[in-house]
Formats: sequence, C-alpha cells, structure tokens
Amino acid sequence: MPHRRSSLLLDEKRSALMVIDLQEKLYPVIPEASKIEREIIRLTDAATLLSIPAAATVQYPRGLGALVPSVQSVFPAPEHKLVFSAAVCRQALDAWLKQGRDQIVICGIETHICILQTVLDLLAEGLRPFVAVQAVGSRHRTDHEMALQRMRDCGATLIGVESILFEWLQTAQRSEFKAISQLVKSS
Repeated sequence: MPHRRSSLLLDEKRSALMVIDLQEKLYPVIPEASKIEREIIRLTDAATLLSIPAAATVQYPRGLGALVPSVQSVFPAPEHKLVFSAAVCRQALDAWLKQGRDQIVICGIETHICILQTVLDLLAEGLRPFVAVQAVGSRHRTDHEMALQRMRDCGATLIGVESILFEWLQTAQRSEFKAISQLVKSS
C-alpha cells in the first residue's frame, strides 16, 4: 500500500503566509518582540525559497505606524485595515483561494486581538488557519495564552515555526533542504 500524506500536515501547494500588524508603534510594548520578528523573518524567507505566497497587513497605520523595517522591506505595500480581523483584507486572500490555498499560516501581533479575530473569521470561511506560536505575541502573557487556547479550542492548529518549515519542505531530498536547514540553525 503506498504512503498517503496526512491532510493535517501543511502542504506548500495549499499554504500561504499572512503577517499581521508587526508595526513600529506596537512593537516596543510586546515582550520578546525581537524574537517574534526573527521568527517572522524565518517564515518569510522560507516562503520565498519555496514559492509560497505571503502578504502583510497594517492596522490603522496613521496611528500605529508602518511595519517594522525588516518586514516592510519584504512587504512594501501591506494591506491597510481598520477592522481588527485581517480577513477583511481580500486582495491576498481572494487570490490564494483561487489558487486552492486553504492553509493560512498566521503570525504577527497581537495574539488576543487581530490574530484571534482573523483566525476565527478564517475558520468561519472554511479555511485552515495554522498559528505560528513563536511568531505571535501580546502585551500581556495571560491575554496571549488565553487567545492561543481559544483558537485551538475553536479548531485552529497551533504549530511551531520549525514544524512549519519542515512540513512545507516534506523531504530532505529537495534542493531547498540546505537553505531551510540554515534558517532552522539561525534561530
């Protein structure tokens, strides 16, 4: 009997990456923001290597500023929003849906506001959100932990960044294996 890959695993052909609101004025109040930023950069680098589409959003940029420079360089024109859920940003989502991409990897801030509301809206649309746990954060630990628990309880998949990278890759036989391994070592 041939091997059958689980549909619960991320698949690069079904995946997309959404970076939510890693903005200049929010960044300083998030504990471990620099670690979250590094994990987001690892995700964006891997998505680029594997040709997985990615997009970013900004919440009320006039008040909260632009994306942090490292992310702004990857996403020079993020989608702007006033609604907390990034699911209202349809430019990327609609394109991904047309491509059959139903697995949306989520990262950014804040876990209990924009991340949570986005994840719940994506679930309501029948999509499969995967929350990169080391790449999301909130100002307060309790808010962060409760939001992760609620998202998991509602059907989202909580996943580590390295798991994402290797699920996208699937095999060490791929030409991108060494580059992905370097991203893993850079953590």
